[in-house]
Amino acid sequence: MRDDDGMADIRTLSEAVAELIHDGDCVAMEGFTHLIPFAAAHEVIRQGITDLTLVRMTPDVIYDQLIGAGLVKKLIFSWGGNPGVGSLHRFRDAVENGWPRPLELDEHSHAGMANRYVAGASGLPFAVLRGYRGTDLAGRTDTVATVRCPFTGEELAAVKAINPDVTVIHAQQADREGNVQLWGLTGVQKEAALAARRVLVTVEETVEELTPHPGGVVLPGWVVTAVARVPGGAHPSYAAGYSVRDNDFYQAWDPIARDRDRFTAWIREHVLDSEGATAP
Repeated sequence: MRDDDGMADIRTLSEAVAELIHDGDCVAMEGFTHLIPFAAAHEVIRQGITDLTLVRMTPDVIYDQLIGAGLVKKLIFSWGGNPGVGSLHRFRDAVENGWPRPLELDEHSHAGMANRYVAGASGLPFAVLRGYRGTDLAGRTDTVATVRCPFTGEELAAVKAINPDVTVIHAQQADREGNVQLWGLTGVQKEAALAARRVLVTVEETVEELTPHPGGVVLPGWVVTAVARVPGGAHPSYAAGYSVRDNDFYQAWDPIARDRDRFTAWIREHVLDSEGATAP
C-alpha cells in the first residue's frame, strides 16, 4: 500500500496481490504485445482470488489462463485470441459450454474500450465517439448509448467510463519512490492506471533514478499503490530492452489449452506448484 508520505510501497508480488486484489474485484491487466503482467496473473491464480470481472482491450493467453482457472465471472473486452496462432480455447469453452463456469461478456470495439478508459481516467461518467454503427455490439451491452451533439445535432456513440478496482501493469523500471517508467509499445496502461482505484505495477528492476527514454511514459508515485520487482514478469510477452517475445510459448499454448485435463495439469505444474515458471 502507499506509505505515509503518499509514495508507493515496493512489495513482494505475493504481498501486493494479497493486499490489492480481492474476491469480486473488477481488475484490468493491460499491456499491448509486450509488458503484459503474466507473473501477477499467475499470483492471482495461486491465491485463488475469484469472482473477478476482468477488463482488457486484447485478452490473450493471460486471460485464457485466468478464465480456465475458474476465477472469472465477467469479461469486458474488445478482441480475444492467441496472437499469431488462433483462438483462446479456455475462453471459448467457458462461453460455449460454461466450463469451468459460465462467463458473462461485455464486448466493445477497440476505440470504445480506449475511450472508456479515458473517461474513467478523466473523472467523467462517459466518453463520446463516432463508432458502433454497422455492428450489433450496442444492442448487446448496457454500456453503450447514443447522444446528440448540442452544437451540430449529430448522433454519436457514448460509452460508459471504466473505473477498475485494480489495474495491474508491467513496466521496465521503478525508482525508490515508486515512480514508474515504461517505454516501447505502450497501449492504454497510463489511462488504465489513472482510471483505477488501486494500481499494482510489476517491474523488471528498481533504480535510484529514472533516466528518461524517448517515448517513455512515467507514472508518478502518487498514481501507483504498490510496486513489485519481478524480472521476467511479462513472459511469454516481452519487455523492450530487457527480453524478447517467446513465440514458441504462444504456439505451444494452443494444444495445451484445447484439452481441459492438459490445461489443468499445466496450471498445476507451472503456476500452482511454481513460483512463476511459464515454459510449457
